[in-house]
Amino acid sequence: MLDEDANGPQPTFVLVRPQMGENIGAAARAMLNFGLERMRLVDPRDGWPNQKAVAMASGAGRVLDGAGVFDDLPDAIADCDYVYATTARSRELAKPVRTPERAMAEARAMRAEGKKVAVLFGPERAGLENHDVSRANAIITVPVNPDFASLNLAQSVLLTAYEYGRQTLDYDHDVMSLAKTEFATQVEVEALAKHYEERLDEVGYFFPETKAAGMKIVMRNMWTRLALTRADVQMLHGMLRQVFRKLG
Repeated sequence: MLDEDANGPQPTFVLVRPQMGENIGAAARAMLNFGLERMRLVDPRDGWPNQKAVAMASGAGRVLDGAGVFDDLPDAIADCDYVYATTARSRELAKPVRTPERAMAEARAMRAEGKKVAVLFGPERAGLENHDVSRANAIITVPVNPDFASLNLAQSVLLTAYEYGRQTLDYDHDVMSLAKTEFATQVEVEALAKHYEERLDEVGYFFPETKAAGMKIVMRNMWTRLALTRADVQMLHGMLRQVFRKLG
């Protein structure tokens, strides 16, 4: 079950396939340092609950106690309006790129408008995969040393939480415009993506078969990159239905 927003207007930090309980606990401590308590876990490698996470969290145990646990990423972000993916690696997928400072200014403004915002953090070994990043609306990249760009999971969480915690309410015009947008939720975007995939499968668009999976990731990336509104989603569903109605 998706957790309720009981701790005020704050983003949800989603740890995707975390590998070590110690890093989950350290991430919880980093979050609570800046007043953030909303954590979700996607398929933690060593299961949940995890005593090593509890030991490392120390006084931040309540973050772990309230953490939602999900089998996959789509379920974990289904109720979210806007999603950031943290990554230090260059990607094949085109996305808006934000510094942590800019992203958290946007996140705070969106949360003030009542929107649900999530930030994705990848597993320790290799970070988020392309299929994870494709489900985000924008990327957060830290301007680190290009010859040593890897951040520990807890360090990445700490840096992002710090930027959220220090933001003021003095937003610029672009940030406020974004915050006031009536975004489609991730579950609505997911339904749109599936609708198009199913219809395009019917007409043999995803060809050759060996490239089909990659083509679908690129298409899903397009939908999230567009930051669609609910009206956009309804229009795109209607356009596709009308085309196939005429063809049928």
